[in-house]
Parts: sequence; C-alpha cells; structure tokens
Amino acid sequence: MVTDGELRHLRRCVELAAEALEEGDEPFGSVLVGGDGTVLGEDHNRVASGDRTRHPEFELARWAATHMTPEERAAATVYTSGEHCPMCAAAHAWVGLGRIVYVSSSEQLVSWLAELGVPAPPVRPLPIQDIAPGVTVEGPVPDLAEEVRALQRRFHGTS
Repeated sequence: MVTDGELRHLRRCVELAAEALEEGDEPFGSVLVGGDGTVLGEDHNRVASGDRTRHPEFELARWAATHMTPEERAAATVYTSGEHCPMCAAAHAWVGLGRIVYVSSSEQLVSWLAELGVPAPPVRPLPIQDIAPGVTVEGPVPDLAEEVRALQRRFHGTS
C-alpha cells in the first residue's frame, strides 16, 4: 500500500512520462528518492535519440552509482511510471538501489500494446523479481495506471 507521499512521487512519474511524450519520446518517467524522503533525481525516456538504453531508471541507477554511497543507495526508492524492463532491473540491482514502486506492470503494458497492435519488443518484458530477486517491489497502483495507459495510447496514435 502506497502512502500519500509515495503517491505524490508516482504522480510526478506520470507527469514526466507525459513530458517525454510531448518531446516525441516513449512515455516513461522515474524519480529517485533518498532514504530521508529527498528527491535526488528524476528523468524520462530519451530513446527517440536512437539509443534504446536511455531509460530513466537506467540513467538514475548510473547517477546513484556515482553520487551515492552503498548505504544511501540501499535506503533509496525508485518510483516509476512503468515496471522496470530487464535492463533497468539489472542496473538497479547491480548498483544496489533499494525499493522500486511502479504505477503499471510489464504485464499490463504487454496487454495494452497487444490491444493496440504494437509488435513485441526485442527484449522480453519480465517481472523485476525475475531479474533482481532481492529487490523489494511494489505495484501496480490502479489509481494511476489508467493515466499511463492513456499515454501509451497517445504515443501509439490511438488516443
């Protein structure tokens, strides 16, 4: 169960996803929050550049590896509009970040994209814990998932 504070961070993730969409990119956004509740960083997808690894979760993991101690990383939480892909889940675990809270699951995304007739991605979407079993994960958050679904529909031209 997410708290009101966590819901605020998740809403920001959805806002970041909308910003990505406005910039012509895939609608995903993430926020890194320290153990004391301080927002340390935020980002959205930047894959429209052609570099398909420019996911916000991956960028935040890299930032954390450089700017945080192992203890600070372990105490941090990554909030995100969509469940981490396998690449981002692995980066999260390798860097030693703490909890992940996401709005919509990979399972939901796969279902939505199938409904829209979008071809399957080149990497199989898997649950975070299949990739990083030691990471505490919470989600999806039904109150916001429909907003993420609407962003996906807009991105794929079926608003």
